[in-house]
Amino acid sequence: MLDPDGRTRPGPKLRALTASPRAVELAIAAAEAAADKLAEDILAFDVSDQLFITDIFLLCSASNDRQVKAVVDEIQHRLKGLGERPVRREGEREGRWVLLDYAEIVVHVQHAEDRMYYSLERLWKDCPSVELPEAVRMGRMRGSA
Repeated sequence: MLDPDGRTRPGPKLRALTASPRAVELAIAAAEAAADKLAEDILAFDVSDQLFITDIFLLCSASNDRQVKAVVDEIQHRLKGLGERPVRREGEREGRWVLLDYAEIVVHVQHAEDRMYYSLERLWKDCPSVELPEAVRMGRMRGSA
């Protein structure tokens, strides 16, 4: 990477994931489910070194309240197929920011406006990113285009 003066500076430090393999599996499945319902800006962070309550935060956006619900429903359906049920759900009634807590992962599905306002990824930017499948990343690019 080059700084404004044209000098080379080190890139971001890459750290190995410390999240459990099961947490990574669940996060990828949830990300794919969200992408299938056209969620945007899908990101996953390994927060296991920072928090003891979970391994991975998955964040995604939806353009309206109905889409938030559709994304949440698809994630729950997909993870149920893997034998998982959320231990806690919050925000479903309002439909603007739904939190699904699966113990090993916590999924935040936010209305795009709320996502911009709260900018959760800013809080976790120093945590390692979980690499998501290309189809999910392409959906993320579609949403930011």
